[in-house]
Amino acid sequence: MTALAFQTAGELIDALRQRKVGSRELLEHALARVERWNPAVNAVVTLDVERARAAADAADRAFAAGEATGALHGLPITVKDTYETAGLRTTCGVPELASHVPKSDAIAVARLRAAGAVIFGKTNTPTWAGDWQTTNPIFGTTHNPWDRARTPGGSSGGSAVAIATGLSALELGSDIGGSIRVPAHCCGVFGHKPSHGLVPQRGHIPGPPGTLSEYDLNCVGPLARSSADLALALDVLAGPLPELAHAVSLRLPPARAERLGAFRVAAWLDEPACPVDHELRGVLERAADALERAGAKLDRKARPEVDFREAVDTYLALLMPLMSLTLPDGVYEPLAALGAAVPADAPGLLAASARAYALRQRDWLIAHERRERMRARWAAFFRDFDVLLCPVMLTPAFVQDLSEFTRRTIVVNGEPRPYLEQIQWPGLISMALLPSTVIPVGRTAGGLPVGVQIVGPYLEDRTPLAFAAAAERELGGFVPPPGYE
Repeated sequence: MTALAFQTAGELIDALRQRKVGSRELLEHALARVERWNPAVNAVVTLDVERARAAADAADRAFAAGEATGALHGLPITVKDTYETAGLRTTCGVPELASHVPKSDAIAVARLRAAGAVIFGKTNTPTWAGDWQTTNPIFGTTHNPWDRARTPGGSSGGSAVAIATGLSALELGSDIGGSIRVPAHCCGVFGHKPSHGLVPQRGHIPGPPGTLSEYDLNCVGPLARSSADLALALDVLAGPLPELAHAVSLRLPPARAERLGAFRVAAWLDEPACPVDHELRGVLERAADALERAGAKLDRKARPEVDFREAVDTYLALLMPLMSLTLPDGVYEPLAALGAAVPADAPGLLAASARAYALRQRDWLIAHERRERMRARWAAFFRDFDVLLCPVMLTPAFVQDLSEFTRRTIVVNGEPRPYLEQIQWPGLISMALLPSTVIPVGRTAGGLPVGVQIVGPYLEDRTPLAFAAAAERELGGFVPPPGYE
């Protein structure tokens, strides 16, 4: 049964269809694992046991009657506690929402249910999904199963830990600044940040409950134990808003290649403006070497004609106004006043972030135009290359630090660096609205997992997913953290 816990979603779905295992059996197995292992990692924070059992029993009856048709029929899964779930508490780690019980599902959750998934619980997230650590005043702190003193990443930290420890077969996360990609990297699992707009956000918190507009930059996507599972989930999730479906349909282009040797690959594994930790870079370089030996056509010098620092500053200008929407007026107004007082030439990410809180619409439109010009240069780059490999963040999973955000530091190559610098590699890709698949590619000398971003052209999500599948076969794929048998 331990092996069952670490099978891929695709393998479990095949077993369900072949009647080798029942949906109720899988659910009870998952619940037993949650009872045994969750206290150590605090990934699953809310359960929906009775309704899940009823759904699993219904799925088994449908299998028996030959009426199981959904792509995820009978598969027990969990979803991040940023997604509204009908009749089940949804908090986003916010004390004011501790008793929030939505009347309807988020669109993405509804699509998972319509495909037959059995949703049995919610996973932990930082307050307002705003950190690369996963802690909040309602549910406490989630721990990395590879080293419980370290972060599992955030904001989909509970999601990644649930996948890594075999508590769930598939997860629904979200990503605006690495919130799928960073936890996948930190926990040694797979994650896909789709092209922006590919999956509707409605029912995701933030924005506040009831928000109808689609946030810039933010994306809805899966975490799993294989690239194939990510592709399976994306097929379920992607599509227009329901009110547009009568006039708009989605047909994603096929992958540009399938074989490793058929891909044109660029590798941007370090950057003078944002150097990564030497040990992490070493793992990435060894993975790139292995892919090259296996036939991948790798160019280590090619870069999009995008200035790294300009891209990150533009990202912050677009991001911070969105982040301010969750702040009460009494908190936002002093921040905006502070930002307005920061000189335009003041260096550093904290200064750029502060200035962005005071951004006028005129300034936002200027930043948006800069973004669109950079996106055009990215599109030109992807005429010559199919995917780009780059780091997820500056370091492997770091030791938890729950002090005040602006006072935190990380250690890169033995030197303390501002905590906010972790936003740069994820933000580079988020700014351009590009799809990015993260896969595990190795571990540090201390045994911490390392992931790589596989970035593809806008709306060509099948290309990085296909490269991920080919690389996964070469590099070995998911490995469970030790001790969670």
